[in-house]
Amino acid sequence: MSEQRARVVFLVRVPADRTAAFLAAYEAIRHQVAGGVTGHLVDQVCRSSADPEQWLITSEWSSLADFENWERSPEHRELVGPMRECFTDARSLRFHVHAQTPAPV
Repeated sequence: MSEQRARVVFLVRVPADRTAAFLAAYEAIRHQVAGGVTGHLVDQVCRSSADPEQWLITSEWSSLADFENWERSPEHRELVGPMRECFTDARSLRFHVHAQTPAPV
């Protein structure tokens, strides 16, 4: 059986005065990750409509093992460091994709 795709979710708090730095740090790494990290499929950064300091970062991976290999790498720690410096709180959740609605044709 092949490995299941995975979704990784980070729920983070970014104070208003750190928002620009957070978004700049995200922008600085997202293309590097998308273009060069094995197993990475897509990611999103979302801001809460009710709380402007609450953010959601999601990424989808070919497998949870691909994400975990990336997360353990020295490159990961170096690239995400500036973004993590903006967080006052962070929670990480990992899921296997069980089912998905097909994209419209």
